[in-house]
Amino acid sequence: MHEVEAKGILSAKNGMNIYRGCTHGCIYCDSRSKCYQMNHRFEDVEVKINAPELLERALRSKRKKCMIGTGAMSDPYIHLEERIGLTRKCLEIINKYGFGIALLTKSARILRDLDLLKEINDKAKCVVQMTLTTYDEDLCKILEPNVSTTRERFEVLKTMKENGIPTVVWLGPILPFINDTEENLRGILDYCIEAKVYGIICFGMGLTLREGNREYYYQKLDEHFPGVKEKYIKKYGNSYGIGCDNSHQLMKIFRETCEKHNIVYDSKKVFSYLNEFPEQNKFEQISFF
Repeated sequence: MHEVEAKGILSAKNGMNIYRGCTHGCIYCDSRSKCYQMNHRFEDVEVKINAPELLERALRSKRKKCMIGTGAMSDPYIHLEERIGLTRKCLEIINKYGFGIALLTKSARILRDLDLLKEINDKAKCVVQMTLTTYDEDLCKILEPNVSTTRERFEVLKTMKENGIPTVVWLGPILPFINDTEENLRGILDYCIEAKVYGIICFGMGLTLREGNREYYYQKLDEHFPGVKEKYIKKYGNSYGIGCDNSHQLMKIFRETCEKHNIVYDSKKVFSYLNEFPEQNKFEQISFF
């Protein structure tokens, strides 16, 4: 890791990344792509050491409360968070100023901050998002080697629901020749149903590959799935969007299952929900006295 004094913390759409880089080791990670101009080794995580101060300054000056998002580029609960605690400090500030939070993670470390997430949700709104890629636990340990397994993430989703915190699942990526099966999809959806998630974000059955993450992904395919890289090169070349042959069938199962169990699957609706800040304290009532 290396520390930096950042100049700002919130994007124009109120997203923040406390860390840049990751140690979870997911073999398909798009954040490795060169287009993001990460000028350091991906595992040498950049720590925005002054993130809490920047966040407090930004929230103090905002005229209107809103949802703050984190986790889109770098997981807020990577291993370093156990020692550094910047994510928790930022949650404390969000709670202090009455803003909402939408977190995206693959780590059960988020349970450490359950007390704060409940407070934020009571005052404003908190949504916990988890990425689920494969139902098979052994395969999960290959695709996402240094992170909570899918089963552990499912348990987090259940815990959040039990504590009144709404949840959203990002379903994917679905990797051709690896986890693009009906069994895998139905297993993940069963978890979503049991955990009573609000919605599922799915951009199709496949993945994206571009310069930076493609090379790392192919390296890992050679390491764990001999011969599969050659199938990708022959079938997809240097395409950015990599779709599964059975995408239509899998998407049909996805849509029908969500409709049957009242899970929101329209991505625009889910994103609208993530960004929508309640107009007033949800427990506030008009007094007649």
